[in-house]
Amino acid sequence: MTLLAAERLARCFGGVAALRDVSFAVAAGEVVALIGPNGAGKSTCFNLLSGQLRPSAGRIRLDGRDITGLDPASICRRGVGRSFQITATFASMTVRENVQLALLAHHRQIWRFWRPAAAVFRAEAEALLAELGMAAEADRAAAVLAYGDLKRLELAVALAGAPRLLLMDEPTAGMAPGERGALMALIRRLAGERGLGVLFTEHDMDAVFATADRILVLARGVLIAAGRPADIRADAEVQRVYLGVEA
Repeated sequence: MTLLAAERLARCFGGVAALRDVSFAVAAGEVVALIGPNGAGKSTCFNLLSGQLRPSAGRIRLDGRDITGLDPASICRRGVGRSFQITATFASMTVRENVQLALLAHHRQIWRFWRPAAAVFRAEAEALLAELGMAAEADRAAAVLAYGDLKRLELAVALAGAPRLLLMDEPTAGMAPGERGALMALIRRLAGERGLGVLFTEHDMDAVFATADRILVLARGVLIAAGRPADIRADAEVQRVYLGVEA
């Protein structure tokens, strides 16, 4: 079932086309990687999908409904979550409190956080942390977490919004090799168990080829290839433009 459909997306900044005529789809339960050299248009594409930017042309549909040009909060409410390359959590709060705050925001009860709210969505936060293997970290301040745990906390915060589509910007950036594999395996499992569509950017090609069901390759704002990992690895144009292999 198609969850996300991007149709002929384009974005221009002045006279410069950052993205041109880009079309692709993501299905429920599917994990798709968006790769390309620096400046290829990956961040622009993510910013269009999440509402930070409006497309110059094209349409974006979620579950068949047009979400083109909606603001980030509206897109989030319709089921699109996003995590960023640089983690964005509240360092002075505990792990549980970070997730509780995200749950309060999702249920539009953020005003309750400024009153005694220690018990609000506590059980839900703990269940989500347990699902991500972080139950033992619930009472620790986010500031003292190891980087891999901080990335998992950011994922828990994103999942607190009950997204159907999750956009992940370089989820393994700054992580040790072992941590990268564990996080990507967790994302892969969550996609299957929750029927969650995942679109992620990543520079670690080992993580991309080990995790993605399909790979999209951007270069100079144009989608030059799309397919299964084996097909992308064998694609002569991708080898030349991105993987650094002479055809």
